[in-house]
Amino acid sequence: MYSVITTIQTPTPSVLTLVERLGEVQAKLIAVGDKKGPASFDVPRTKFFSIHDQRELALNLAGSLPVGHYARKNLGYLVAFGEGANSIYETDDDNAPNAAWRPRALETLVRKVAPRKWVNVYRMFSSENIWPRGFPLELISDAATYHEDPSATELGLVDCPIQQGLANVAPDVDAVWRLTMDREFDFSDGPSRWLPPGSWCPFNSQTTWWWPVAYPLMYLPSYCSFRMTDIWRSFVAQRCLWEMGYGMVFHAAEADQQRNVHNLLRDFEDEISGYLQNQKIVNALEAVSLKSNPAEAGNNLRVCYEALVRLGVIPSKELALIDHWLEDVALVLKLREADRKPALAAKAAAVGA
Repeated sequence: MYSVITTIQTPTPSVLTLVERLGEVQAKLIAVGDKKGPASFDVPRTKFFSIHDQRELALNLAGSLPVGHYARKNLGYLVAFGEGANSIYETDDDNAPNAAWRPRALETLVRKVAPRKWVNVYRMFSSENIWPRGFPLELISDAATYHEDPSATELGLVDCPIQQGLANVAPDVDAVWRLTMDREFDFSDGPSRWLPPGSWCPFNSQTTWWWPVAYPLMYLPSYCSFRMTDIWRSFVAQRCLWEMGYGMVFHAAEADQQRNVHNLLRDFEDEISGYLQNQKIVNALEAVSLKSNPAEAGNNLRVCYEALVRLGVIPSKELALIDHWLEDVALVLKLREADRKPALAAKAAAVGA
């Protein structure tokens, strides 16, 4: 198991907690820096890639990703693929595992949510008015998005190659919630929820589990705002999951976010494209024709982004990066299948296994 973060800071208390918990299960951390740094990242069981180290990687994407963008995290995913990760836990440098955190399995015990177009999963773990970043504002008061039949308590096992955990203290909400209701917030415990194919709920990149069949879907777009890159990725990933017959799983809070400093009005500005277009995006994705073979996940990803380019929400130059991503995914997975470790990181700073 590997964990992947991106950071411009020296190791934070949240990262130190993460590394400690990873050590308990013999997992490793990959940390991806950016033009602001840091110059080094001296923590155990961690491979750190500075912006210079990233340019030394034998990856097409390394030289084409824009700097100063969260999407440089894509390089960390690729390194983890190449090193044989059988699962990836992605998070951020301000999220620390809490007492409920544990390594997840592809097969997980869930309560199945009745089908509907949009599901506000946060309200299934709270009676208070709260919604995930990326959820349509016009639906935040719609009880149909979160109502559950109180008699439907049966649990069952499902396979799900993408699973999202919630975060306490500072949940991943949008700027509207923070500007109007911001405070420390903890979710209730409860069984994990499974959303069937056809039911949308945005998920983020703060405490998210991935398995190999979904690895090609981890791609974070570069030519959109920082506040939308993981949200729009989540819509594309869900659409591709459905085609393979999978739903989406959300777990009760498994991390505490000690949120990095944000300018809330700037966050609001960066989220406007989502407030205005998220419904259009999912409608466009529902209309695309995809292939159900899991081996087509990468091609399905590109088809989805082509639809977003036609919609005008993503510029066409994103497609060149997606092509580099898919080439790199094919390269590292081929090397992995051949049981050979790629020489991706000749100059990367690596600290003890």
